[in-house]
Amino acid sequence: MKRALVTGGSGDIGSQICLRLAKDGNHVIIHANNNLEKAQSLAEQIIGAGYKAEAVQFDVTDTAAANAVLAKLIDPEPIQIIVNNAGIHADVPMAGMSHDQWQDVVSVSLNGFFNTTQPLLLPMMRTRWGRIINISSIAGVMGNRGQTNYAAAKAGLHGATKSLALELASRGITVNTVAPGIISSKMTEEVFDKQLINTLVPMKRAGRPEEVAALVSFLASDDAAYISGQIININGAMA
Repeated sequence: MKRALVTGGSGDIGSQICLRLAKDGNHVIIHANNNLEKAQSLAEQIIGAGYKAEAVQFDVTDTAAANAVLAKLIDPEPIQIIVNNAGIHADVPMAGMSHDQWQDVVSVSLNGFFNTTQPLLLPMMRTRWGRIINISSIAGVMGNRGQTNYAAAKAGLHGATKSLALELASRGITVNTVAPGIISSKMTEEVFDKQLINTLVPMKRAGRPEEVAALVSFLASDDAAYISGQIININGAMA
C-alpha cells in the first residue's frame, strides 16, 4: 500500500482527491492548516468506508513546521504520492494590491510546494517510484483579471513541474500539474452564475471536483508512468 499526502485535503477539490486516492488503495494523509477538524472528519469517513486515512496539520509556508511534521510522517516508510493542492486567493487588481496580498498567495502555492515536496524527495527516490501532482489553475495558463498574484504563483508552479520532472525522470518518479478551470465549489458558486458559465465555458457547465480527482487518480497510477512534465488542463475546452 502506497502512502499519499494531499495538502489542502479538506476543501472541495482536495476532499474528492483524498476519497478517490483512498478508494484506489492508498493510505491517504489529509493535510490541513487551520481546519484540522474537517480533515479529521474526512479521515474518519474514509476509515468508516473501509479504507486507510489520517489527518495532519501544519502551515505549508512555515519551513521548520513542515519539516518537523514531515520527518515524523516518513519515519516508518516513504510517502510516494504527493498532491500539492493547498492554495489561497486574495483577488484584487494589481494597482490596488498590497504586498501582503501578493506575498501570502505566492507563499502558499509556490513556497508551500517546495516546503512540502523537498523533504520527501530523497526517501521517495530510494524507492524508485513516485508521483508528484500539483494542482494549479486556468489562471496560471491564461491569466485572469484581479489574480496577478495567484496567476504568478501557479505559473511558477508550472516551471517547477517541468524542471523537477527532468531531475526525477530516471528515478521512476513523474511530476505533473493539473490545471482546473471553473469547478463547482462554494467559492465558484458565489462568483460564477449559470449564465456566465454558459458564456465562458464551451461545454456550458462547471466541472465537478470528482472529475479533477479522477484525473489525479490516473496520474497517480502505474498507467501514467510515461507521463511527466506536463500541464494538463481540465476546463471544458476553455483553452
